[in-house]
Amino acid sequence: MEGMQDLPPEPRVIAVDIPGHEYSIHVHPGLLQQVGNVMRRITRTRKVALVTDSTVGELHGPGVSETLRSAGFEVVPATVEPGEEHKTIRDVEKIYDQLLEAGIERTMPLIALGGGIIGDMAGFVAATLLRGIPFIQIPTTLLAMVDASIGGKTGVNHAKGKNLIGAFYQPKTVLIDPTVLSTLPLEELRGGLAECIKHEIIRDADGFHSLEENIGKALALDIPYLFDLVAHNVAIKADVVETDPFETGERAHLNFGHTFGHAFETVSKHAISHGQGVALGMVAAAQLAVSLGMIDEAARGRIVALIEKAGLPTGGIKLDADEVLKTMQFDKKVTSGRLRFILPEKIGSVVIRDDVPEGLVREAIGRVSG
Repeated sequence: MEGMQDLPPEPRVIAVDIPGHEYSIHVHPGLLQQVGNVMRRITRTRKVALVTDSTVGELHGPGVSETLRSAGFEVVPATVEPGEEHKTIRDVEKIYDQLLEAGIERTMPLIALGGGIIGDMAGFVAATLLRGIPFIQIPTTLLAMVDASIGGKTGVNHAKGKNLIGAFYQPKTVLIDPTVLSTLPLEELRGGLAECIKHEIIRDADGFHSLEENIGKALALDIPYLFDLVAHNVAIKADVVETDPFETGERAHLNFGHTFGHAFETVSKHAISHGQGVALGMVAAAQLAVSLGMIDEAARGRIVALIEKAGLPTGGIKLDADEVLKTMQFDKKVTSGRLRFILPEKIGSVVIRDDVPEGLVREAIGRVSG
């Protein structure tokens, strides 16, 4: 692949140090071809489950299965249909059925191969099947690499909202191969960039400036640049997760844009994707921060401009504000009936606010409507 000769010869390894659940995240081009060798180092069993969806399974399933078999593993496949509409308890039950019929045992690792949806679903299966089996994440989308695969959040959606049913369950390891992003549809790549933008807004003003200058490299699938971008964002996410593994405080900062965004996704019946929802949610949250006097128009403008530069939406949605507000009340971050918003006080730093007047929330929703 063009540019491969410029890639660093050694993988980046980011440690996640959660007491009792320490694990490593490995980022390296070509890692997908080494999955079997890695698994031999982390498990004594010679039988593994490989959970994926039909789309990713067709692209990457045969290669991963071959490297596992070459390393002496028997592979038990479990496949579901792709898409947010299949992130349900009913589809999780289909995974249970496939694995139980294959005679899964408690020591048998489960590998999640796919995007954030598969990672969340497979992680929930691993957390609950036989009261817990080992879990390995192999994310294949940018969004999953920099966000969903790290930190142990697992679960499925409910009609009332996203990810309302789930558990915290940490993986044994995360294996990230940035070269697979060359197979990713552009729309999926843009969705992952929404999470990268989010990380820079909440934690790294210099990183935000760098992304302003270089986001075109990501969109052009510059693999060396994506390698660095992924490793940088993994380090941010890992640092936040270590500080607050069960989201009792600072980890909520990672939900910047998500209170609005999840509601937009749910009310649109997932016509708005997760990445699009987060992008629109960040625009709404930035507007809310301006209305509260936390940031100025210049900062809001930079946030909106970078989101636009990534090719993500910043307005024009056609959703009923009452429905959006009603859905937001089912957000997991609601405390004592009060919505908590993650809002920027400057680029590179956010705070939690639960004192926001409903009128300003409606105004922020209006900013991305019409």
